[in-house]
Amino acid sequence: MPDDSSAAGEQTPLLASSRSSAKPDSNGTVAPAPPDTAAGKGTSAVDNGIGVIRGIAITIATGVLIFFQATNMSMITTIQSSIAADLDAYEEVTWFTSAYLVSMSSFAPIMGRLSATFSPRRCIFYATIFFAVGSLIAAFARSFKEFIVGRAVQGIGGAGVFSVAIIIVLQLASTEKRGLLIGMLNSGYTVGVALGAIVAGALLPLTGWRFVFWIQAPFTFVAGFVLLFAIPKAFSKNKSSGKESIPLARKLLRLDYVGALALIGGITFLLIGLSASKILVIPIIISLILLPLFVLNEIYIAKDPIIPVIVLKSRGVLLSCLATAGFMMCRWCVLFYTPVYSIAVRGWSPATAGTILIPTNGGFALGGLVVGWIHIRRAGSFYAACVVTFVLFPITLLILSLASTPSIHPAVYVLATFANGLTVGAALNYTLAHVLHLTLPESHFIVSALLATFRGFAGSFGSAIGGGVFSRILRATLEDGFAKEGLTGEGPLIRKLLGSPALVKQLTGVEKAVAVTGYVSAIRGLFASAAGLAAVFILAQAGTGWRGPNDKSKDEEEDANEGVAVTFAGGGQQHF
Repeated sequence: MPDDSSAAGEQTPLLASSRSSAKPDSNGTVAPAPPDTAAGKGTSAVDNGIGVIRGIAITIATGVLIFFQATNMSMITTIQSSIAADLDAYEEVTWFTSAYLVSMSSFAPIMGRLSATFSPRRCIFYATIFFAVGSLIAAFARSFKEFIVGRAVQGIGGAGVFSVAIIIVLQLASTEKRGLLIGMLNSGYTVGVALGAIVAGALLPLTGWRFVFWIQAPFTFVAGFVLLFAIPKAFSKNKSSGKESIPLARKLLRLDYVGALALIGGITFLLIGLSASKILVIPIIISLILLPLFVLNEIYIAKDPIIPVIVLKSRGVLLSCLATAGFMMCRWCVLFYTPVYSIAVRGWSPATAGTILIPTNGGFALGGLVVGWIHIRRAGSFYAACVVTFVLFPITLLILSLASTPSIHPAVYVLATFANGLTVGAALNYTLAHVLHLTLPESHFIVSALLATFRGFAGSFGSAIGGGVFSRILRATLEDGFAKEGLTGEGPLIRKLLGSPALVKQLTGVEKAVAVTGYVSAIRGLFASAAGLAAVFILAQAGTGWRGPNDKSKDEEEDANEGVAVTFAGGGQQHF
């Protein structure tokens, strides 16, 4: 990877201004100014050396990348039947999405470290190359294994987009506008998720599923080149340190390869064990060995850890990340399986089924924008708001579980999905604002990237674990249903139904009735399980606390002042 940046430590702002007055420490690390100070209330793109034309180019290119990254999370739901039939992979359909999300989640923290060590400008460019190449591999795959390799390569590219966008907002936005801009960022992300399923479903009968993948390559490739030339080099270099750049070879040696491999391996084995039609014990055991080794390596061995020790030791950060991961894991079950419900139970076409994501993602966007515009206009604790939205979320999941029947009025189901999205959009914005309150300003960039990483983990776990729960309930219900009807030799049909909800529409008579009942039971069971899991993670969010480091400092100062006052009143002793 070409080297175009100076020495950067784990606290270095990824998009530092060339006029920064920060001074390097003895190691050559320049600590970032707090976001509110660095950005300032009047900071604009022009103030940071970016003209209007460059600003527009960067905005459009980043928007294109975020759109394609998000569409790849949802578009499989409406085209998986055709892919499964073409590649004869009916029982492996959960990995169509999981392969993308696993690699994206695993490489997100590594991409953040590479951005700090080398250059965000270069890292995002190379990420788009990975994304484009992965799209082409998936498009021309002739087997399940080739397709999964393509999806994994795509995920590596997708890892370098969303977390960097959050960092840009935190560095350039004022406190008053931060909540609104984060809400806008989430809105753009959720538009991609919503449109991905719709566009893919609409293109399927016209172009086939392969076109849906290879058409992404030229768009992302061009967007990557635009960012490479539009982002000023001054944004990737800190020229104020007055020190020479660390050689590329030394930077490569400093990377935490052991931690990266342990993290990727631990997550991958855990998802393999939980996403299969039957829970696999050995992969889970391997993951339970690798993940603690990753933590120990980060704390005691790694010289330049992927996740800094000070962050790993923060209760507020860890519980916020855990709560966000669990919360979003349940949310992804809604995004993945409401289109499946529409196809299998309601008999909608893939394109029409994708529209079920419009109300829920519209609610997501509205929730984030409203709380960012009205409420999150200050720095401080949002503890109560976080807990309230976390309590409302599992209630909406229970409503969805009860509403997932063939006879429910579509308007009721749409309203339930909207309410679910509304609570999620509000909760994510509140959670980010609150975790920034819980941490020191100089760690905000790392914390925000870590929160985005766990949010990415949620997609992987939601796809894999949710898919495992869904397929196990569906298989059991189908087997029992066909057995009660006296139908034998339905094994091949069950295998196809597990990966092709569109097949239900082609069935007739008893076979169709059993298939619809199976999908209804599986979807209702999945949403009910998600509601129970979401209720557990309310405790994690509640455990984050409401007092930030500045609050503790003020309390200690007040206690000290009170002690001095009492000493003077008691006899004039001067104890300090």
